[in-house]
Amino acid sequence: MRHDLAEEKVFKDPVHKYIYVQDQTIWNLINTKEFQRLRRIRQLGTSYLTFHGAEHSRFSHSLGVYEITRKIISQFERNKYPDWPEEERLVSLCASLLHDVGHGPFSHSIEDVFDTHHEEWTCRIIMEDTEINRVLRSVSEDFPAKVASVICKTYPQPIVISLVSSQMDADRMDYLLRDAYYTGVNYGTFDLDRILRVLRPYRDKIVVKESGMHAVEDYLMSRYQMYWQVYFHPVTRSSEIILRQIFRRAKELYAGTYTFQFMMEPLEKLLSNDLDVAAYLQLDEALVQTVFSQWMNEQDQLLANLCERFIDRALYKYVTVEQMDETLNAQIRANFEKIGLHPDYHLEIDYPFDLPYHVYRPGNSEGEEKAPILLLGSKEQLEDISDKSDIIRSIAGLHRGKYHLYYPEEELLKHNNQLDDEIRQLFGV
Repeated sequence: MRHDLAEEKVFKDPVHKYIYVQDQTIWNLINTKEFQRLRRIRQLGTSYLTFHGAEHSRFSHSLGVYEITRKIISQFERNKYPDWPEEERLVSLCASLLHDVGHGPFSHSIEDVFDTHHEEWTCRIIMEDTEINRVLRSVSEDFPAKVASVICKTYPQPIVISLVSSQMDADRMDYLLRDAYYTGVNYGTFDLDRILRVLRPYRDKIVVKESGMHAVEDYLMSRYQMYWQVYFHPVTRSSEIILRQIFRRAKELYAGTYTFQFMMEPLEKLLSNDLDVAAYLQLDEALVQTVFSQWMNEQDQLLANLCERFIDRALYKYVTVEQMDETLNAQIRANFEKIGLHPDYHLEIDYPFDLPYHVYRPGNSEGEEKAPILLLGSKEQLEDISDKSDIIRSIAGLHRGKYHLYYPEEELLKHNNQLDDEIRQLFGV
């Protein structure tokens, strides 16, 4: 049952021009404190240290995902496609809007160090005692569980899950366009309107009309370019490494006998693995950066130096190597120890191919959780797009990973006369 607003609400948006809200439930969700918190979480984490325009928030991205989902559903309803279950409209819109509400500050770095996952926090925020939960329960008592199950991919209607989580979902389409806009690059642009026109509900799936294959090729090529030119940018990787090291060092100190000169309760609960939803929701990037600015004065010089590097953007430099083995790694670590560096913190061997991102994976790929992109032919046959497109087959198997060694350049320059010749040559000092 729809509960429309008396007057449609409109957000001006640089990516979609306008975002339209007609449902009272959606409007109420946007105005919850848990959703408003997303204004204080950057969409691209530390990428603002590489691309100075990348200050956009998960709030704006979440609105964008909602808007793309709304457009898709409106197109389905307008064309009266029989395979679209119209009663799933509101749960689809709510799941799209809320899919990122569980993100923490610089979320992927926190997730790596503290073994936490934003999807789990999203479901907890939806299900536990929050304003979001109360808004959803006003629809029906079981409605929060329905929305959470879409995000957790257990909802009984696969077509709803694929709107929010597939290899061409509303989430990916918005973040590619939005991230490209705010970083100032052209790689992420593709013809969204064309893709929306060729999407079809078919049985329990969202598929693409075969004539739209080239628009999808363009979308996947944009995704490929964005990962290698923006998301895997080596300077961004350097800032992420330092951020992870700060959290790792703080966790290590907290587990020992060290007494912090400055601490805030939500972060202490994170370090002690004692977070509940209320404390988690207090964590945002303003709080974390405030703590880092104070930790620049901590007695532990390693933590203080890492925080200073992050706050002042004095990032690690890097060198690229084609191959890395245990012998070379051990030699580098021994040289770093010889000049007084901590090889666990002053050296990071980074290999982007190890990250769980893939331009496209066919439907039969082992371990692939997201639904494949299927083309709907004129005789209603379905084919995986990688079976039809040479372009997609080529980029799906293309890996450009190289080893990057991150290190504090000024320290190596200061002590370069103590380094082995091979190591001095490797790092160019």
